[in-house]
Amino acid sequence: MTTKAVCFDCDGVLVDTISSWRIIHEHFGTDSGEMLDRFMRGEVTDAEFMADDIGLWKSVQPKIHRDELMRCYQGITLMTGARELVEALKSRGVIVAIISAGVDLLIGSIAQLLKADDWISNGFRYDEDGFLLDDGEVRVPAHHKDSMVEKIARIHNLDPSEIVSIGDNHTDLSMRIPGSGFIGFNGQKQSAIDGFAAAGVPHVQEKDCRLLWPHLFEGESFPAIGGE
Repeated sequence: MTTKAVCFDCDGVLVDTISSWRIIHEHFGTDSGEMLDRFMRGEVTDAEFMADDIGLWKSVQPKIHRDELMRCYQGITLMTGARELVEALKSRGVIVAIISAGVDLLIGSIAQLLKADDWISNGFRYDEDGFLLDDGEVRVPAHHKDSMVEKIARIHNLDPSEIVSIGDNHTDLSMRIPGSGFIGFNGQKQSAIDGFAAAGVPHVQEKDCRLLWPHLFEGESFPAIGGE
């Protein structure tokens, strides 16, 4: 198998934060709590979960502008080795895609920063003045990321065996379309650790993206770039 495309989750993989949603909760002093647990169990839809989050924020501050949401992400840092890994992949001609159920305000800026070839994530709707509406924009169902990976395969005319997906949560295993590869990375929750083990996929627990390289290209160590 030759890896020709890598599909990354973003939160907890390319950026050193558990959730781009949680960052906004921290800003407003709210907590998704039981609703998050229900969502992870598949008991509520992405749209219901997003609307509930937005409702919590608006209960604290009824009018929330897009610019304020964007400012929540100031200070967010890339995961160690993320930039180097993406640069090495791109120099090798590998397609780099980001498929995230996170917030597009952050995911889009990370995709631009890393010069990803393709990206898609969830986001918000705003009124004509830029204020947050009550419902989110679901583009990537967290439990069903496979359709996005299949789309990457179609667009770039790839066989599934040429695609590897990388995620930090058990829900990211939905990225593993039949015949493709998957690597767990930085699994923090027990559900992720158990999910990766049950699926029989590699799991890189150290927070350094460069350690993914030997799993992407068997038997190879990470290449030195720019004389490093």
